[in-house]
Amino acid sequence: MKKAVKRILNAFDMPLSLIGVLWIIRIVESVLNLNWAHGGILPRQTEGLLGILTSPLLHGSFNHLSSNTGPLLVLGWCLFYFYRHISRIVFPLLWILSGFFTWCIGREAWHIGASGLIYALASYLFFSGFFKRYIPLLLVSVVIALVYGGLVWGLFPTAGYVSWEGHLSGALAGYIIAYLFNKENLERP
Repeated sequence: MKKAVKRILNAFDMPLSLIGVLWIIRIVESVLNLNWAHGGILPRQTEGLLGILTSPLLHGSFNHLSSNTGPLLVLGWCLFYFYRHISRIVFPLLWILSGFFTWCIGREAWHIGASGLIYALASYLFFSGFFKRYIPLLLVSVVIALVYGGLVWGLFPTAGYVSWEGHLSGALAGYIIAYLFNKENLERP
């Protein structure tokens, strides 16, 4: 029993650490009255390439960050719990690929926030469960679809300040990585 509880708790390590860093960055930016949006992705511009790595760390407001915190925690935990053996490879791939796709297809504006990564995680978890045909992971796919099914609307241009391109890029990255890793052996939870 102790081993199972430890595994459940260990799956929170990475998501909680990332969320802590995001909040620290946002607090520092706010307290010092800074605007680090230019550290985001500026599509098809060399000055926006660094944003592929940094854009998920930056948020325009505390509301923006708050809305990303819950999904990052839940979806991050799912990745690091159910896909423990490949999560440390999959997570950075989702991060980089979703950012790269945003850099390729995004409109000319600074794209910031972790929502592209959230879409990548949701998409990966959803499709990977189907590709692996393992009942517990299929159930995770169904739960992701039920809880985060509303994310589908974020794939379309609705509000000018929302990076639907980042959402679409994340969803595409998640699908691609799920497909590429669909033959990986599972460590049965």
